Amino acid sequence: QENLIHDDQKLILLASLSDSLEYLADSVERLGESFISPSTISENKSDIHQSHHTRTTSAIPKSLASLANEYRRLATDCVRVLRLEMQLETIYHMQEMTKREYVEDQDAEDPDDFIISLTTQIARRDEEMAPYIAESKRNYVFGGISSVAANASIKALALMKSINLLGVQQICRNSIALEQALAAIPSIDSEAVQQRLDRVRTFYELLNLPFESLLGFIAEQEYIFSAKEYLSILKVNVPGREIPMDAERRISQILSH
Repeated sequence: QENLIHDDQKLILLASLSDSLEYLADSVERLGESFISPSTISENKSDIHQSHHTRTTSAIPKSLASLANEYRRLATDCVRVLRLEMQLETIYHMQEMTKREYVEDQDAEDPDDFIISLTTQIARRDEEMAPYIAESKRNYVFGGISSVAANASIKALALMKSINLLGVQQICRNSIALEQALAAIPSIDSEAVQQRLDRVRTFYELLNLPFESLLGFIAEQEYIFSAKEYLSILKVNVPGREIPMDAERRISQILSH
């Protein structure tokens, strides 16, 4: 948590810095082009005159090109930091899944508070970065969130002691809210986001199946989830669900074929 940049203004400054560095790179390249033009015009002039321009165009534009590339590299680094920051923020928020019990006694209408906090942050930062970062780059900044959130959601089950039907519904509600927040970002790959978060919903909905139905699903879709993930479905306590003593062995047999 202490390594996160919680101050939105610092992130906006980073986005602005990236934009400024891109502008500087473009300006330097235009300056370099102004040195190239005279040499093109003077190609057929005297050897002395040609020699003078050869030195000018081979030395100055090369150094300017190097400077422009350095500015672009720094601009790219700024965007990479923004992407990493959003991924770390996602991990930080999703950790809350393991700190609460998903044994609910009534159906909630809203996502969990940590999801509301994360989706609000995504929308706010996307809006504030928009003047400085092109849509394609914002897609890059926010594009890793769905994968991180999906992986964290699935791994969280192994750390849960119990979960019931309403708890499953709450986790599905969380994933839908996150999907909607990400889909609202222009140019983001909504289909990829949906696929990743659909996987979370499918995973948790397996907890609602009777054991024999779960076996049937695994036999047909064994590669959707890993053996470790399938076994975590068995180990968590689901009130009212009956799991036979040899359940783990039977699942392992299917997965080993």
